[in-house]
Amino acid sequence: MIQGCIVALVTPMDETGAIDKDSLRALVEFHIQQGTDALVAVGTTGESATLDDDEHIDVVKTIVDYVNGRIPVIAGTGSNSTTEAIDLTRRSQEAGADACLIVTPYYNKPTQEGLYLHYKAISEAVDIPQILYNVPGRTACDMLPETIARLAQLEHIVGVKEATGDLARIPLIRKLTSKDFAIYSGDDATSRECCLLGGNGTITVTGNVAPKLMHEMITAAINGNAETASMLDQKLAGLHKQLFIQANPIPVKWAMAEMGLIRKGIRLPLTWLTGDCFAAVRSAMKQAEVIH
Repeated sequence: MIQGCIVALVTPMDETGAIDKDSLRALVEFHIQQGTDALVAVGTTGESATLDDDEHIDVVKTIVDYVNGRIPVIAGTGSNSTTEAIDLTRRSQEAGADACLIVTPYYNKPTQEGLYLHYKAISEAVDIPQILYNVPGRTACDMLPETIARLAQLEHIVGVKEATGDLARIPLIRKLTSKDFAIYSGDDATSRECCLLGGNGTITVTGNVAPKLMHEMITAAINGNAETASMLDQKLAGLHKQLFIQANPIPVKWAMAEMGLIRKGIRLPLTWLTGDCFAAVRSAMKQAEVIH
């Protein structure tokens, strides 16, 4: 089981929107040195929505090759088309990913049975560990705990990223599944509480900016050290909020450019962070002690 602080990595770009592979490799090294436990390649934060399929797999392979087995790499392979999700999952497996993170189909609003059959088809088609991803705030589709429990019984489905922020779901999902089924927070603001409730880690945006602190906080929470986790999380609270002041990954990319980790690059329809938000994000970065 992959546990701990799993960073949903941004995809570095130049000002034209072209993928910056040199910065990508440097970013991977930065995270390994800072203690990040695993990386998600080309998830929401990695701008999966605007990378074409070949770019998508190229980024996954670039990360896998550079990581070279030092930490697990999870590829984002979700789609609102079941056949496309199967293809991305298969190609990511061929690129060397350790697991795949598969978001619920967005826009077309499937039923719970449709969700079950969607994931069942992927599970039967590709023999790689698969993590379900429930984020109804983005997809307009909520995968209920009972559906997660059904899917947890299928081969290759090993966990869920639960991004509703509803902490009551964590013990319910645990009760409905086995201790071997991984539960990850997909909501930075409640990731500490999720892990204290028995979650296995977080798939985080905040960890892009403050990876060492986020790793230490999540490790403390997983180990049941509530006081230490709370103390560390207080430093992170501003980032948990302000990195979503505009649509992710707009603020996190701006913050990372401020830190000199990436260049100023993002793809339409996303735009660069507007000036009225600079002070709030910068203040949160100072609170987390990533800038002074």
